Amino acid sequence: MASVGNGDFTFAGAGCGVLSDGFSAAALFKQGFSYTYDDLIFHPGYIDFAVDDVELGTSLTRNIKLRTPCVSSPMDTVTEESMAVAMAAVGGVGFVHYNNTAREQAEIVRRAKKLRAGYVSDPACVRPSDPISRIDALRARRGFSSVVVTEDGAVGSALLGVVTSRDVDFVRDRSTEVREVMSRDLVTAPAGSTMEEAAGVLIRSKKSLLPLVTESGDFVELLCRTDLKAYRELPPLGAPSVGPDGKILVGAAIGTRDSDKERLKLLVDAGVNVVILDSSQGDSMYQRQMIEFIKRAYPELDVIGGNVVTAYQAKNLIDAGVDGLRVGMGSGSICTTQEVCAVGRGQGTAVYKTAAVANALGVPVIADGGISNSGHIVKALSLGASTVMMGSFLAGTDEAPGSFFYQDDVKLKSYRGMGSLEAMTKGSDARYLGDKTRLKIAQGVSGSVAAKGSVLRLVPYTLQAVKQGLQDLGVPSVKAAHVGLNAGAIRLEVRTGAAQREGGIHDLVSYEKRRF
Repeated sequence: MASVGNGDFTFAGAGCGVLSDGFSAAALFKQGFSYTYDDLIFHPGYIDFAVDDVELGTSLTRNIKLRTPCVSSPMDTVTEESMAVAMAAVGGVGFVHYNNTAREQAEIVRRAKKLRAGYVSDPACVRPSDPISRIDALRARRGFSSVVVTEDGAVGSALLGVVTSRDVDFVRDRSTEVREVMSRDLVTAPAGSTMEEAAGVLIRSKKSLLPLVTESGDFVELLCRTDLKAYRELPPLGAPSVGPDGKILVGAAIGTRDSDKERLKLLVDAGVNVVILDSSQGDSMYQRQMIEFIKRAYPELDVIGGNVVTAYQAKNLIDAGVDGLRVGMGSGSICTTQEVCAVGRGQGTAVYKTAAVANALGVPVIADGGISNSGHIVKALSLGASTVMMGSFLAGTDEAPGSFFYQDDVKLKSYRGMGSLEAMTKGSDARYLGDKTRLKIAQGVSGSVAAKGSVLRLVPYTLQAVKQGLQDLGVPSVKAAHVGLNAGAIRLEVRTGAAQREGGIHDLVSYEKRRF
C-alpha cells in the first residue's frame, strides 16, 4: 500500500489503485460545479489517536497564532466588547464591527482589551458624594444590586468602598449620600490575579464582591460571587488568546475610504492587534490602496484582506501584501448577494480554490459564512481554511450585542446582515461600495435568531465535536488535514439531495434537537 507523507504526518492508502475510493479534492473540484458544505461528504480515515489528542491550534495570519480556529464576524449584531472578550477566552479572536463612529469603535476595542472572562465586564461605580437615588437608577437601568464606590465614580480611580442592597434597602431618605452607607471593610485582590487566585480570595472571604486593585489602590476589575459560580459550571476554557502587550487579542474591521485611515489610527492607539478590510468584494483598487497604506504606516500591524472567492482574487490580494484572506461571498444566512448581484461562489468550492493558492504562499485563509454546525467547521478546515468566521452561529448568544425578546414563547435576539437596509442606514453601505450612490440596494436581510446561551459554553462543546470529526477523518490536527487534502489521502464525494436528507434527522414524528 502506497503512502504519502509531509513533515510529521503520513497517510497510507493514497494512490492505492482499485482500493482508492471517492475522489481527491483536486479531482472533485475540477468538475465545474460550485459546491456548498452540505453538498460534500468526507470519507472516514484510519484512527490511531484519541479524540483529545487532536490539536486545533492554527494560524489567523502570517504572524498571529490561535489555540482554536474560531473567530467572530465584524457585524453589529455579533461583535462588540463582550463577544471579543469571550472569543479570546476560548482561544479565538473577535473582530469588532465598524458600523459606528471611529471613536466608538476604538473605545470598544479599548474596553475589550481591559476585560477578562468571568469578571464583571462593566462594573457600576459611583462617587461617595452621590445620593442613594443614583444607585436606585443604576439598579433599574442595568439590574445591578451592588456598586463600587471610587473617588471619581469610575473604574481606574481610587477604591473607597462598596454598596450592596443590604446597605440601602431600609434607608428612607434616598438623597442620603453614598459615603454614609457604604461598606469600607473590604477584601481585595491584586490587579492581574488569575481567575484561580482571585476565586480563592473571594471564597475564603465569604463576601459577595471582590474588587481587584493596583498597588496604588485604584480599582480595575470586579469579581462577583454569582458570576464565579456560573463561571465554574462552564467547560474548561484553556489559555486565552493574548497579544504581545499581555492583553487579550482583539481585531477590528475597517473600510477602504480615506476616512478609514483616521479610524485606523484610533484603533491602533486603542491597542488593536489585527484589522480586516471589510468589503463584500475585496479584489478592488480601493483595497489594494488601503493595504499599501497600512503596510507603510503600520508595518507591524497584520491586515486581512477580502472577501474573495477565486484563486485569481486571492493571488491579487496576496501580491498586494495581506497577511490573511477572508473567503466567502453570498454564503451567509442573512446575505442575498448571490441572489441580488448574481456574483459569488459556493462556499466549499471557494474555500478550496482560494486556499490552494494562499496556503502555498504561506497566507492563512478564514472561511467566512455558511457555518451552521460543527460539521461545517470540519469541512471548512479540511478544505484548506485555517480558521472559520461565524456570524449567525454566534448571534443570539449572551455576549452578542442587543437585548433578548420573546416571540411565541421563544427567546430571541435580533440579527441582521451588514448588507441589510437597516445596517446600511448606519454606514455599512461602504462595505458594498454603495455609500456614494443615491439608490441603496440591499444585499442582506434583518431577522432574529434563537437564544444560544453563552459563547463560553457553546464554542468549547462545538470544538469538541470538531475534534471528533477530525478524528473520524484520521487527521490529528488542522495542519494534518491540509497535508492530507493536498496529498489526495483525504477522499470525498458529492451528496445527492436524497443523501443529504438521509444524513440528517428523518422519519420521526417529533424530536428535540439539542446542541450538547
